[in-house]
Amino acid sequence: MTYCVGILLDEGLILASDSRTNAGVDRVSTFSKMHVFEKPGERVFVLLSAGNLSITQSVERVLADSLGQGEGALDLYSAPTMYQAARTVGRAMREVFQVDGPSLQQHNLDFNASIILGGQIAGGEPRLYMIYSAGNFIEATRETPYLQIGEVKYGKPVLDRMLDAETGFAEAAKCALISFDSTMRSNVSVGTPIDLAFYRRDSLRLGHRQRIDDADPYFAKIRAEWSDGLRKVFEGIPNPDWPI
Repeated sequence: MTYCVGILLDEGLILASDSRTNAGVDRVSTFSKMHVFEKPGERVFVLLSAGNLSITQSVERVLADSLGQGEGALDLYSAPTMYQAARTVGRAMREVFQVDGPSLQQHNLDFNASIILGGQIAGGEPRLYMIYSAGNFIEATRETPYLQIGEVKYGKPVLDRMLDAETGFAEAAKCALISFDSTMRSNVSVGTPIDLAFYRRDSLRLGHRQRIDDADPYFAKIRAEWSDGLRKVFEGIPNPDWPI
């Protein structure tokens, strides 16, 4: 399992992914689940992936091999809009399914993969999409400014409570890391390093990237202070006065 989150803000985009893969308790490995395609000054795409690693790596490879092949191919550099870029990723997902899907089914394995796509093309707005295994997708909005894939349930409450489109970059990054900490505490199949990327609106080039491991001092501080803060709030809430 994995955990990835993309956040759409007025300032731009924040995208984060863990890097743990788990094929059993004795087969835990580290693979980056963040893939960047960019032509600085023209377009930037960041893909986060979850699900079967062989499937998501194949989708990324299909897209990488198609770059520069022109319109009609699976070429992200030819997509005129972010919507068309999302359709391109969806078509790549379907292409991999056509090749690998029947064999997986013969071995009673699901075609399980999902991708978050965030970015901007010159002349358009920053956009954020979640692409499903079938190649269909949904888009983030101001009312729902984040998308998650993988082990989503543990990190969702903090995002729901703290985030909106007007949240600043630094505060949103803090919120994303707390969301990861909450997930990692409840699910050992999600783990560091965490890849974190920032895209500032209309810059048309990827901004700061950070890889965060367990020794990162800021992440360690967040984990400790969030736990202590929750404990203090809990202890400050009155106990029920029921006759129990």
